[in-house]
Amino acid sequence: MMKRRKFIQWGAASPLLSLPFAYQANGSTIIQADSIDEPKRTVSVAGSYDVIVSGAGPAGVSAAIEAGRNGAKTLLIEAHGCLGGVWTSGLLTWILDQSNKPGLMREIESKLVERGGVSRSIDTGGTLSFDAEMMKLLLEELAMDAGVDVLFHARVVASAKNDYKKLTHVVTESKSGREAWSASQFIDTTGDGDLAALSGCGFDLGRQGDQALQPFSMLALVSGINFDEITKYSRWAADSKAGSPSKKLLLEEIVKGGVLPSYLKPGLYPIHKGLYMMMANHEYGYSPLNAMEVSKATLHARKEVNAIINALKSNGGVWKDIQLVATGEQIGTREGRRIHGIYTVTKEDLMKGATFKDSVCKVTFGVDVHSVSKQDEESGNKEKGKSYNQGIKSKDYDIPLRSLIAKDVGGLMMAGRCISGDFIAHSSYRVTGNAVAMGEAAGRVSAKASKENILPQDVNYQSVLK
Repeated sequence: MMKRRKFIQWGAASPLLSLPFAYQANGSTIIQADSIDEPKRTVSVAGSYDVIVSGAGPAGVSAAIEAGRNGAKTLLIEAHGCLGGVWTSGLLTWILDQSNKPGLMREIESKLVERGGVSRSIDTGGTLSFDAEMMKLLLEELAMDAGVDVLFHARVVASAKNDYKKLTHVVTESKSGREAWSASQFIDTTGDGDLAALSGCGFDLGRQGDQALQPFSMLALVSGINFDEITKYSRWAADSKAGSPSKKLLLEEIVKGGVLPSYLKPGLYPIHKGLYMMMANHEYGYSPLNAMEVSKATLHARKEVNAIINALKSNGGVWKDIQLVATGEQIGTREGRRIHGIYTVTKEDLMKGATFKDSVCKVTFGVDVHSVSKQDEESGNKEKGKSYNQGIKSKDYDIPLRSLIAKDVGGLMMAGRCISGDFIAHSSYRVTGNAVAMGEAAGRVSAKASKENILPQDVNYQSVLK
């Protein structure tokens, strides 16, 4: 057992507790008062692939499945322990802007219906509501059947390019340590554009002018309530057609229980008659690029979600048996880097209903800008320019393949909310029905580029886009 005197002597002698001069530890690491200079190291290449996809959310898993189905040896890297991203780890069990998407989206829906993972007893309009656990297993099976290698619990932390600025490797950190992976083509589906930023791509973040960001939201699964008894508080087809009165009624119930939620338009979204997704939380002013800020937002959000459930339970009546089943492993992120691409989707494209020959999907979801501050939320979003649609009348418009191809780095595509677009356009195309279609296109194009040893922009898009 260490004696107290010896411990004090060691502590007093420690260079970390003394003046800020350099100190060499373990023969190589240089330790200073405010930094550590790590030693140079060689990272072994753990595997070589045709296509590597970073991030296994709706866009990433779709990209990997399509790349695999098109003959590419594919690696899918995911920070969490399941596929699906915000659908599964984030519990976003309602898929918006999906009804006009063919291909994989329809395949996912039909297979979930076969397994009882989609409720047909409640009309949700054009939204696909699903069971998150069934979605996890289904996506894993689809990826395995496509021959995709999946690497869980790993995060891309660096990349390497050749002299022509073409991406050649990514480096991951995990329990296996630091590993490198080589590929012909890469797809960034991290949501926040992490791989692209690490590789030197330019990007935009937040609203033009003031860089304001839309808030995070912690989603949750709720049970112990029955649709037939709380219909007027539920988000479903009839509620949407009536202008969503359920949100105001649910807010009144939460306030009645003694809590004023951070999101003043809360919603209960039915999955089955006795299981719901709840969105009743906003976290304002946090950066998605700062781990400590995301952590603080997550801690505050989870505490608030529990308080909201307790408030409803205290009302008794139809709420007496309400239970919080789970909160998201990851907080829902609306904003992130928008990576510079060959083409940038703009507000003007929405307003005129732009069409493109290299279209990968048609977006039918309107402008959806949530309050960027608590003050905006409390004002009721009634001030000029602060409503969800920002006063912009959008038309159905195309997402071109060029907005999925990185401008500054070769051999890199994006899919999902990190594609190239402005703040307003992003608020429309970021929903996950569009992410699936973007992922499919990126997967097919990357597989073709790998086979032909060319860049994505040189692929004959007419031969791969469906």
